[in-house]
Amino acid sequence: MKVLVTGGAGFVGTNLIKRLLKDGHDVQSLDNYSTGLKSNEVDGCRYWEGDIQNIWSMDNDFDIVYHMAAIARIQPSFERPEDYIDTNFNGTYEVVKHCLKNNIPLVYAGSSSKHSGRFKNPYTFSKDLGEDIIQLYQKHFGLKASITRFYNVYGPHQLTEGGYTTLIGRWIHNIENGIQCEIYGDGEQRRDFTHVDDIVSALMMIMYQKEYGHEFELGRGENYSINEIADMFGITPIYKEAKPGEARETLNTDTTAFDVLGWIATTNIEDYVKSIAI
Repeated sequence: MKVLVTGGAGFVGTNLIKRLLKDGHDVQSLDNYSTGLKSNEVDGCRYWEGDIQNIWSMDNDFDIVYHMAAIARIQPSFERPEDYIDTNFNGTYEVVKHCLKNNIPLVYAGSSSKHSGRFKNPYTFSKDLGEDIIQLYQKHFGLKASITRFYNVYGPHQLTEGGYTTLIGRWIHNIENGIQCEIYGDGEQRRDFTHVDDIVSALMMIMYQKEYGHEFELGRGENYSINEIADMFGITPIYKEAKPGEARETLNTDTTAFDVLGWIATTNIEDYVKSIAI
């Protein structure tokens, strides 16, 4: 198949492209490299540097578009909400229109932060707006699409430095460089950590099974407190004041991905921490 991955130089996009190429597909990426990395580029994929709002300059004969591009993370969204809304809504709107006009199925990377309330922070609100436009175009214009919501993804190609890192990537970097690890709040907040390989597996299943018109919650279905994660790493973190806009708990209890796709997340965060041996 001919596949377009927006945000293909980012964390999930890179892992997805590797799997697509392994399966023999013709893959292209559209990424503006605001957080994506040139070092993530994979031989065999054709990379285009540009904003997703310029998707109209791309080919119109893709068999599927995976829309992974977004400005991510909660805390930076409080500083520049307009950028989040512009990229995560207006950019998604252009992708939706392009897919509809050319009858291309779309798989959208939503966020599990949705379940903490769409007004919890600007990031969640912007991602929810992306879902809204997809659902509108599904209902009234016949867009073929499925929405996926990722839960606390970790694994190869995760960012380890800068303001867009997640906890696992940041802690790995800190431990390797002798930097103190931090917990914001009391550490009893719980997260459903899901390995990127499991996320990619579900994304591939959607394509192969042509399962459009669904909302897939992609989380392992088991969560751990941040204090428990610190114990797994064998570290004694310092505690700082809790940050605004963060959920107290994430946990996938939805079975749609299993019921429709037969998908099960198989990698446990504890096994992963043991395997990296830092």
